[in-house]
Amino acid sequence: MNWTLEVIPVPVTDMDRAKAFYTEKAGFRLDLDDEVAPGVRIIQMTPPGSRCSIAMLQGMPPFPGEQVMAPGTLHGLQVCVTDIEVAREQLVSKGVDVSPVRHVGATGWEEGKGGTWNSFMSFADPDGNGWVVQEAPSELSDR
Repeated sequence: MNWTLEVIPVPVTDMDRAKAFYTEKAGFRLDLDDEVAPGVRIIQMTPPGSRCSIAMLQGMPPFPGEQVMAPGTLHGLQVCVTDIEVAREQLVSKGVDVSPVRHVGATGWEEGKGGTWNSFMSFADPDGNGWVVQEAPSELSDR
């Protein structure tokens, strides 16, 4: 039996603002924006080429025993691209505040591309939820 990671909840304060950011600026595909039960709205979006989506929830009671994340507290979400410089240009052209491309070097984080698997950049959504983008040597289907 496979255990696939398919949906990650992202805590936001304004669902429509976050939806606009992820679809219009980050380029995610809108999969669902629906009131699935009275007072419960779910917006689900998927990064290009990904099998894992993000979901923003409004009015959904927490699962028993689950802690609720405050908007802006989710950090370290990571996506991979095959050309980090092109990906950065795409985000910047849409108005996203993106870090420079960096790599881990002898003194820690250094600006510029590194070797295979060692080029990164970061950005945050309007609430401050943090994303890391890593350059991969090939598409997932080819690895």
